Parts: sequence; C-alpha cells; structure tokens
Amino acid sequence: MKTQEPELQSIAGVTPPDTAEVPVMTAWPSVGGTGLGQFLGRIYRIQTGFGIIRVGRLALLMTMPIGLMLYLSMRLPWAICRFQITNRRVTVNKGVRAAVERFVELDRFDTVELVVQPGQEWFDCGDLVFRNGAVETLRLPGVSRPEPFRRVCLEVRQSYVGVQEALEQSSGAA
Repeated sequence: MKTQEPELQSIAGVTPPDTAEVPVMTAWPSVGGTGLGQFLGRIYRIQTGFGIIRVGRLALLMTMPIGLMLYLSMRLPWAICRFQITNRRVTVNKGVRAAVERFVELDRFDTVELVVQPGQEWFDCGDLVFRNGAVETLRLPGVSRPEPFRRVCLEVRQSYVGVQEALEQSSGAA
C-alpha cells in the first residue's frame, strides 16, 4: 500500500485560496436576530423597579419558555444557520450539511458595519453589513458576539486583497 505524502505548504496551516476553500471562523446567529428575540430583548432591559426586583427580570422569568422555544426552533435540522468566513468568501450556510445560501467574495466589500437593532444589545448580537462603497453586498442578521467576527472578516479580506494585488504586480512585471 502506497502512502500519500502531505502537501508542502510555505507557511504551516495556510492554504492558498486557489488550492482549496478553508474555513477561518464560524459564527452562529443569536435569537436577537429574530423579531421576537428583539422584542424580548427590549423588554428584558427595562430597569424600572426597586432593589433586585425589576420589570425586565420579571419578564425574563415569565417568558423563559418562549425564549427556549425560539432558541430550539433555530436549531431544527432544516432551520440551522451559520455564518462562515473562509479564505475566499463570507458565507451564510443553511441546514445540517451547511449548504451555502448566500455569499460575498472577499474582494467584493471594503467595509463591514456593525448595526445593533433595539433589543439586540441584551443578547450581545448585531447585524453585520458588508458594503462595497455605498452598496450593501451582504447582511448577516443577529451575529452572536459580532465584533470579533467583524474583525476577522476585515483581516482575512486585507490578506486576500493584498496577495491578489501582489500577484497582479508580479505577473504584470514579467
């Protein structure tokens, strides 16, 4: 039986985009990305009350079954969604097998804006809006802990675009 030698890489763990598409980071949507979740988040942040008894805390106790059902409904096999940054693009994946539903290539956006809708701050989530100039190219609703994902998207994009520019300059010089 012949063993296959591993492919040599110039930098360990780094796969060029033209070789294979490799995930860099995955983020999951929060219940704060739904209308019902945002409504609950707005109620939960109400601080009116006295001592440790607050309207928001009482509402949380009363609506716990609703929040649990909302969370579980997002984890059903046909409803599972995840957001992924790869070495080629940012994708919205649906289903258990993670089929790509929407995507934007790394060179098709220049900024990533974080938009926190009312009620989302309670869940520590927000919408990430990818823009190419003034044009919105992709929106990821309700990304859980969005700032680290946003930062990674920009860093991976910067690396990708930098390498593409370097390759264009080196092929143009020859």
